[in-house]
Amino acid sequence: MPSDYSSATPKLLNRELSLLKFNERVLAMAEYPDTPLLERLRYLCIVSSNLDEFFEIRISSLKEQLAQHANITAEDGYTPAQAFERVQEATHALIERQHRLLNEEVLPLMALEGIVILDPAEWDEAQRAWAKAAFMRDVMPMLTPIGLDPAHPFPRVYNKSLNFIVALSGIDAFGRRAAIAIVQAPRALSRVMQVPSGISGVEHGYIMLTSLISEFVGELFRGLEVKGCYQWRVTRNSDLFVDEEEITNLRLALQGELSQRNFGAAVRLEIDHEMPEHLERYLQQEFALQPQDTYRVDGPVNLSRLMQLCNAIDRPDLLFPEYRPRVPAPFDMVADDPPALFEAIAERDHLLHHPYQSFEPVLAFLSAAARDPAVVAIKQTIYRTGEDSELMSLLLSAARAGKEVTVIVELMARFDEQTNIGWAAKLEEVGAHVSYGVVGHKTHAKMALVLRRENGRIRRYGHLGTGNYHSRTARLYTDFGLLTADQTICADMDKVFSLLTGLGEKPALKSLLQSPFTLHDTMVALIRREAEAAAAGRKARIMAKMNSLLEPTIIEELYKASQAGVRIDLVVRGACALRAGVPGLSSNIRLRSIVGRFLEHSRVFYFYADGEELVYLSSADWMDRNFFRRVELGAPVNDPALKKRVIKEAFMYALRDNQLAWRALPDGGYVKVRARGRPFNIQKQLMQ
Repeated sequence: MPSDYSSATPKLLNRELSLLKFNERVLAMAEYPDTPLLERLRYLCIVSSNLDEFFEIRISSLKEQLAQHANITAEDGYTPAQAFERVQEATHALIERQHRLLNEEVLPLMALEGIVILDPAEWDEAQRAWAKAAFMRDVMPMLTPIGLDPAHPFPRVYNKSLNFIVALSGIDAFGRRAAIAIVQAPRALSRVMQVPSGISGVEHGYIMLTSLISEFVGELFRGLEVKGCYQWRVTRNSDLFVDEEEITNLRLALQGELSQRNFGAAVRLEIDHEMPEHLERYLQQEFALQPQDTYRVDGPVNLSRLMQLCNAIDRPDLLFPEYRPRVPAPFDMVADDPPALFEAIAERDHLLHHPYQSFEPVLAFLSAAARDPAVVAIKQTIYRTGEDSELMSLLLSAARAGKEVTVIVELMARFDEQTNIGWAAKLEEVGAHVSYGVVGHKTHAKMALVLRRENGRIRRYGHLGTGNYHSRTARLYTDFGLLTADQTICADMDKVFSLLTGLGEKPALKSLLQSPFTLHDTMVALIRREAEAAAAGRKARIMAKMNSLLEPTIIEELYKASQAGVRIDLVVRGACALRAGVPGLSSNIRLRSIVGRFLEHSRVFYFYADGEELVYLSSADWMDRNFFRRVELGAPVNDPALKKRVIKEAFMYALRDNQLAWRALPDGGYVKVRARGRPFNIQKQLMQ
């Protein structure tokens, strides 16, 4: 290795710090003046939602490492204690930046547009009277004040619930001395209430639930003096633990565990920025948290609840222009004609790029399968699909119509477990074959297979995608899908389904790559092939697009390929442990991240392969879990025209972008790509 790379520098970046860098890029969307105003608010809320999950999963994991391996240095160069300290510092800075933007820029600009969150300090008499009436009528009957004393211990607090700590003085009816009480806000209460324009004085006036409770909490403690009322919220470890060696029924075991998810170990305390220190210490002691685990916020502790304003206010001029993706040919003509639809797929492969192209062809494909008498069976994987899913309704109707319907439902899809349990039960009720895949390996592959009887023989039709079968996210996430009648690919899909529902040896797949068996080894082999070509003086090129890049072996092979002279372009939206552009280590690796209106979600891998130009669409990121602890697929794009489309739309456009792109620095930081020449925005280009 050339001497200008210092081996003292860790080769890998810290995962949690990289995730926080991604959230900084999301927050930057809220900081841009050119982003429509309500969309700026939406990005602020998205950051809050992202951070909730970050604490529930990643900080929880860090705390467990602290308890078990406090002094072991990881490959990123940090001990758990060092990593935890750096992450907490970065998170505090991010949250301060977020609330400063909300209070100093976004809310004042909203007020200029007649959208006002009314501050109790500025209520006039009419507003105060309306607020008190709303509190007495709609809020107070739902509240249960808990005065803390030996007979009333600290209540059990639900994960991320809104709570208030009330400082009191005085003697109550039973002669008890009042000091501290807790008031919990029921989830049934709306966190934001609209005020009639005649009262608010603006077109869109709102009062926060936190304001109503803080102002009128004294009504709950008549005869006592309220010395202060302060909002707070606790975030808990939300990872589920299911003993996979002991369970006999995964669905029943998971249902039991879900009921406890919201009462896991506390990992974060958010408090009102005006809360006195003695109450802060009291809450920290109650939840066994330290000062660094505590976040003082100047605004609502549950900021993501402001998202409802983005959806409720009829001001299209303050939102991104409405975008309706087109239904591509031939599906705009054959959606209601099942034989014609299958004939169109049999004629050639079809590439779908969501959300720029509609998700309707996928639904039409399954609708045709459900209605066509020639279709005898449908097989489908489900990871995330939503509570109100047209796709699941189609599978239910197919089963009712007597089709053989087999569905692999991933019950361990984080935060969608309850939804998937519900769909599994409904499918079983109508006679569908429901499997939960392989215990210990989440089924994350996205595939649907239709078996159709044609001329006395069974012909297979398949759909493979990089994203979930979820109609709502298909309008928000960028993903590729492939509709194909390629019998080699479809036969491979059938083998994978058989292994997931039954038992057997590792399938010998001819076309598809599968985790945990062949995907990782093939990626390593293809990277090495490019390195060998470069070392021999031949053209070599690697391009890859994904959400996360963390797997150490893949990163090491990319480093070696870079040193051999391979030109490597990576488009990684979120967490990335690879250091790009380090002299002597990764000089030939360029890494960028695209953050825009749509969430970049597709996984695409390209290898020059001596001119063969191999392109794979995949459900897998380059992470340990995707390669070794999940069932994932990589599907080749064989049609030359479709291959060119993927290369252009996934890579060429991303590498040209000078509006949404961020360039990674060797130290793990990111800088906005500076526009040179004509502005180019990958998402606008594809929308047009």
